Amino acid sequence: MADKTLELTPAEMVHGGQTLARHGGRVIFTPYTIPGERILARIHDDRGRFAFASCERVLTPSPQRVAPRCPHFGPGKCGGCHFQHIDYAAQPGYKRDVVIDQLRRIGGIADPPVRPTVPSPEPWEYRYHATFHVDGAGNLCFVGTDNQTLVPIEECHILRPELRALLDELNFDEMAGLTRVRVQAGSEGDLMLVLSTQDDQAPELEVTMPVSVNLLLSDNEPVNLVGSSYVTYRVAGRTFRVTAGGFFQVNLLQAETLVRLVLETLDLRGDETVLDLYAGVGLFTAFLAERASLVTSVESYPPAVTDADVNLADLDNIDLIEGAVEDVLPELEGPYEAAVLDPPRTGVAAEALDALVALGPRTLVYVSCEPATLARDARRLAAHGYRLQAVTPVDMFPQTYHIECVAHFVR
Repeated sequence: MADKTLELTPAEMVHGGQTLARHGGRVIFTPYTIPGERILARIHDDRGRFAFASCERVLTPSPQRVAPRCPHFGPGKCGGCHFQHIDYAAQPGYKRDVVIDQLRRIGGIADPPVRPTVPSPEPWEYRYHATFHVDGAGNLCFVGTDNQTLVPIEECHILRPELRALLDELNFDEMAGLTRVRVQAGSEGDLMLVLSTQDDQAPELEVTMPVSVNLLLSDNEPVNLVGSSYVTYRVAGRTFRVTAGGFFQVNLLQAETLVRLVLETLDLRGDETVLDLYAGVGLFTAFLAERASLVTSVESYPPAVTDADVNLADLDNIDLIEGAVEDVLPELEGPYEAAVLDPPRTGVAAEALDALVALGPRTLVYVSCEPATLARDARRLAAHGYRLQAVTPVDMFPQTYHIECVAHFVR
């Protein structure tokens, strides 16, 4: 059946940016299409009960279909964006549909309490940092749609203009051994390059513009080469320093949305003890500490803990602990009234979740960047007696299928 052409009408958007259509008793997934369109699709990967297809032609386009801004967008090209063919006004609704689907199928929740997605104020030029791979010719590349090929990038419309201007000024093809380049802009115009090399040796470089340069070793340890070792971000009136190699949200306006939603959801009175897990440089810890009696902040990446120590220096009701969440939680005594979790894409390790539940917080706020692992962990929390109260998707990554969520669980 592979390489067969079919006429399809996709019925829904699914996680990963593809649509789902049903034909002849099986499911067919097709990227770069929109639910409700009539398309001519060619199957290229037949798995029996389901298949993957490519769109040969759009026979009846959706009213939501628009012309992509970027020449790198589309089948066989850059894999960084997935929704540039969809009018932005429609993208948040499709993301909400995906969250509902994941919570039903993986989380086992019949009627998931998912609120409307909070759209991004800036659907373009919102990324304050991005990481490029470097090919053999010294081109800056994103990974292609096949998750293997490196695609040289000459323009990127979701990157901040100051970063695009920085890249236009730099030449990487003479830096031998360079494997990755991370570009980062701070809130106050500070710029940073974070370089990775095959042998952990700093490349020869000459910088004639105001930009900090750091080398990130293979063990994720940063080494400062030029200028500062960090950039600073301002969120909701506070400044956060982030050292090269550390994590911070790419969309600053939506980072403020996350902070607001976490605080509104917890509705702290001022006398609570709160856990902040996977705390990074202290984004949530800072605002929790202004509203709680004590915040215990747990983070495993040493430079991030050092940053948090600086970022939270004006607050004296924080217990900052360096270590993996699954190692630290069993050592804590509690009690804790509430917990905030902001885990990586892989979600919360089973042993970490068990240790958290043992501490018995009455309310949990789970900030997720991956609906599938959020749904898996929601099922686990339900088995431990926690009920999912509400989920608010936040569009942190316009033009892509990625979805941030703030989920509220109550014991």
